[in-house]
Amino acid sequence: MTPTSTNIFDTIIIGGSYSGLSAALTLGRARRHVLVIDANEPCNARVPHSHNLLTHDGVPPHVLRTKARADVAKYPTVQFLDGRAEQLGGTDGAFTVRSSDGTEHRGRKLLLALGVRDELPPIKGLAECWGISAAACPFCHGYEVRDQRLVVIGNAPENVHYAKLIRNWSDRLTLCSNGPSRFDNEQHEALRKQGITLVENPIAEVLHEQGQVKALLFADGSRRDADTLFLRSDTIIPKALTEALGVERTELGLLKVDPMQRTNVPGVFASGDCTTPMRALSAAFASGTMAGAAITHELLPE
Repeated sequence: MTPTSTNIFDTIIIGGSYSGLSAALTLGRARRHVLVIDANEPCNARVPHSHNLLTHDGVPPHVLRTKARADVAKYPTVQFLDGRAEQLGGTDGAFTVRSSDGTEHRGRKLLLALGVRDELPPIKGLAECWGISAAACPFCHGYEVRDQRLVVIGNAPENVHYAKLIRNWSDRLTLCSNGPSRFDNEQHEALRKQGITLVENPIAEVLHEQGQVKALLFADGSRRDADTLFLRSDTIIPKALTEALGVERTELGLLKVDPMQRTNVPGVFASGDCTTPMRALSAAFASGTMAGAAITHELLPE
């Protein structure tokens, strides 16, 4: 028989990174009883410094997260469980969450702050550089590598616009399509006008030293020196948890929410990276605050 916690929480939050903690802070200050279940697997774990965040520009992510959790822990109605949510069930007002320690927890509302997992192209050496000298967001990481040798990797048509965006930070820019490009004549001309070099050779390996990119080695034996890579990774959100509840997704595969962070399932909210392609700390904080406030309002009749 599955052991069941005796507490009935006002809200159970799945995910204890920036969005989940922001929601927990809002709910804790509203004196609501909250359980935060956190697997401690933030997608930016390897990023050395966070940027584009007012008052905290340049602070390491783990420092921000530790401080954020300490801020939330000051509120006595918020509890933390280090572990993984493995099964969700129930309906509005009576949800159940089975955690990795085998315990079943009960809550009136659910907040899915699941984050995302990056799925990278199968290029040797790329994973070791991800978060260190290979990134997705130039607004978060572009200024620090300004005027360096930058390389965009990607063959989808939208990568031409992506390369033009990154051109803001350096004119020493190469777009690698990792094989024959799928760009049309207009896109080729746009790259030429911007002075962006297009390389169509398949990439055999990213050469690096402890995650710092040094060069791209191509299948024909040639190489191109580089300092930083930019690419749009595919993002994965665990399907088992969301499908069990019937949460709808967008065309991008993200969890579909309204402006108050409500999903299509009554009583189930979602926030943070799993709901938006805008993967910025400021956006995660904002969506968590909105979710916490919206949940507080929904709890009033109860």
